[in-house]
Formats: sequence, C-alpha cells, structure tokens
Amino acid sequence: MNDKYEVKLDIFEGPLDLLLHLINKLEINIYDIPVAVITEQYVQYIRQMKELELNIAGEYLVMAATLLAMKSKMLLPRQEIPETDEEYEEDSREELMQRLIAYQSFKEAALKLKEKEGKAVFTRAPVLPPKDKEPSLEPPKTESNVYDLISALGQMLDRKKWDKPSFATIARTEIPVQDRMKEIVLLLEHAPQGLHFDTLFQYPSRSHIVATFLALLELLKDQRISCLQKKQFDSLHIALR
Repeated sequence: MNDKYEVKLDIFEGPLDLLLHLINKLEINIYDIPVAVITEQYVQYIRQMKELELNIAGEYLVMAATLLAMKSKMLLPRQEIPETDEEYEEDSREELMQRLIAYQSFKEAALKLKEKEGKAVFTRAPVLPPKDKEPSLEPPKTESNVYDLISALGQMLDRKKWDKPSFATIARTEIPVQDRMKEIVLLLEHAPQGLHFDTLFQYPSRSHIVATFLALLELLKDQRISCLQKKQFDSLHIALR
C-alpha cells in the first residue's frame, strides 16, 4: 500500500497566482519586483507544499527554477556579469512583470464576472444567534486563500514547537480525509463563532496534520468554510459558511 498522501487539488491556480499572492501580501510594487525577496518567499511555499506531500504541478517547479536562476545572476558581482547576461536578466524580469500584469487583469475580470453572476442568486437570510449566547468575536475582515493556509500551517508548527524532523519521521496511521472533513464540520457546527486555525491541529502526528490540512483545502474548495483574517499576517479564523 502506498503510504503517501498524493493529492492534486484544482484549488491551486498556478505559479503566477502564487507570485501575485506574494506580491500583494508583501505589498511589493508589481512594476519593480525584488527578485531575491520574491524568490525566497516562493521557494518557502514550495517546500511547505512538498513537505505536505501535495502533488505540485511541474509548472510550479519550473517557475522556482526560473526565479532561482534570476536571483543567482543578480547576486553575482556586477563586474563579473557579461553584458549579454545583464540584458537577459532585464528581459526575464520584464517578461515576468508583463505576465503577472496580464494574469492580474484576467483574474480581476473573472472576479467581476463572478460578482455579477452572484447578484442573480438568492440566498437564505442569515440565522441570528440566540441572545443568551456569549457575545461573538469581532468578525475578521479579510477572506484568506489556500496560500494563507500553507503559511498559517508553517507558523502553527513553529508556535507549537513541533520540530520538522519528528514531524517527517513519526509513524503514520492513515486518516481518511473525508472522515477528517466530517469531524471539522461537526466541530464548527458546535462553534458558531468559528475556531482559530491552530485549534484544529491537536496532535503532533504527521497523518493528523496532513489529513486536517487537506480536509480544510477540500472544504475551502467546496465553499463550505470561510478562512478569515482581521488583517494581514494575523492568525486565521475558520468558520462554516
């Protein structure tokens, strides 16, 4: 039996989507991309995805190699860089910028189209909590995405001091992702205010961590949960839609 979770989710939209996420998160000027900074952050995400044994599309790895090549050329002493390499570097950076701008335009257009379609959909009125319940937390403001989940997982492991060698080698008991999805939904049904991301990861077991993370991705893809932040870099808040 294969003991690895090898999952390919269509919630991952491609390397340009990850780069655009990093640019927005780090508040980088898309017309003046610091290659060294964006490469370091991009590779960190790729490592986290591989550690979770997600089946990363080859295009992510091609982009990683491209960024690393660009970064290595920029780090060489200026006098040692042939003029042709400098021109190649500028062309590569310009091409990346243009691809990102084009992708951003298409994504914004798709979002506007989706919003227009959504206006024709009638939804059930929200159910108000009973008045005798505890006052709810101030609702987070920003909808998070799959890359925020990956970042939150790395931060959670650091906070809980679950060292990565142990995490990588601990004996595994298979946990079906579908079962973990049901458990998470049940927990959220009993928590109208939602739960903090970290509270869903209760055991330093690789199978538990991976199954929980994949369950969250599936629930997010199915639009059954919301992953929210009060502001950039805050901890994630998970709630049923």
